[in-house]
Amino acid sequence: MKKPIARVLDLVDPASQRIWNMDAESARRRLLSADARTALEIEGSFALTARDGERVCLARSLDRPLRYFLAKEKAGPMLVVAERIDDIRECLEAEGYGDQFHPTYTRMVPAHHVTRLKLVGCPDPNPVYERFFDPPRGTLPADTAAIGEAYVGALYREVRAWLDTVDKNEPLGVLFSGGADSGAVLLALYRALLAAGQSPARLKAFTLAVAGGGGDLEQARDFLRAVDLEMLGEAVEVPAGAVDPLAAVELIEDYKPRDVECAAAGMALLGEVRRRYPEWRLIIDGDGGDENLKDYPIEENPELTIVSVVNNRMLYQEGWGVDAIKHSLTYSGGQSRGTVRTYAPASRYGFAGFSPFTCPEVIAVAEAIPFDELSRGSHERLYALKGEVVRQGVKAVLGFDMPVFPKRRFQQGAAPEATFRERFALHPEAYRQHFLSLHRSA
Repeated sequence: MKKPIARVLDLVDPASQRIWNMDAESARRRLLSADARTALEIEGSFALTARDGERVCLARSLDRPLRYFLAKEKAGPMLVVAERIDDIRECLEAEGYGDQFHPTYTRMVPAHHVTRLKLVGCPDPNPVYERFFDPPRGTLPADTAAIGEAYVGALYREVRAWLDTVDKNEPLGVLFSGGADSGAVLLALYRALLAAGQSPARLKAFTLAVAGGGGDLEQARDFLRAVDLEMLGEAVEVPAGAVDPLAAVELIEDYKPRDVECAAAGMALLGEVRRRYPEWRLIIDGDGGDENLKDYPIEENPELTIVSVVNNRMLYQEGWGVDAIKHSLTYSGGQSRGTVRTYAPASRYGFAGFSPFTCPEVIAVAEAIPFDELSRGSHERLYALKGEVVRQGVKAVLGFDMPVFPKRRFQQGAAPEATFRERFALHPEAYRQHFLSLHRSA
């Protein structure tokens, strides 16, 4: 005889749901709808669980994680839902089921999908993933000016929508390197404040400088000087020891080197901001801009070709997709996996983060770009595309002549090259082993 779920333990803090256009219960009803596309109506940042008898549906926005674990108990299955793997483990131990836990048995809800579980006992059916966000691809003209106006226009609308949801008296911090993504976000927020009749004095651009700083500090100052906003800049100086990759592994519960590096730098930056400003809460960043405009060095990944990058739907946002062999059930793929690199440090230090580049409206414009036609098989043309699109869009929509500098990863630009090499000298396998050691007793 089939048994329904005995218990669903949702450990996600209700206060962490930042939905702009409806309450959480209305959002949950959309998850339970037969048409998964109704979940796209939910605006903002969310990680939700909805239950109807033996049926459970889970969904999240791209900017945050949501994990689950199925345990067995006599009355039936017990579903535990949480943001973190260690939260699941602690819950199972408290319930007396710690011996059932292993980190690889946890599952990540993939972004842009409703995960449907029908848990009726042993054995448990596999989850069903139903896509709720499926933007059309390649529909924009091969005109960088038109693309830029559409892309930055969408970015600006999302920034204004977010600004309408936050307290008008709270200070606003931008994690700022002077690159195209953080630069566009800063300028969009500055314009949004003026359009709303609010003072841009609320705004600060925080630039990380480790051990005296790397290239980003001067780049950030050059950017602000070029747009006549030097008064917004603040260098956040920390010693080399503030960058701790093993602490980052523990925080993000992952071991991919680039994500570890980014999280370690983010922890150093946000930890120092928190020390300086104990009451600061709102942080906005440019995470997702590289993914949207495919600005990653293909040469660094032997699994990729330019053909696969430009022809696969949301490759950098979602990885190879939930139906692919290489999709990780424990972690998801692409930015759907890597979002913890920014979300976890912000949460650890008590910040509410936001990146407009992770919003569906902005990603939809990016997916509509005819990358194949514009790049014509050239890595160099593909890499140059983001700077040109964002520069032209910022000029058309925001009215700034924004400087564009050569691409540099956040963590690499924050420190001198020698310091970066020294802080991240461990072999990537050491990160994996350190993560596993955290759960060795399991």
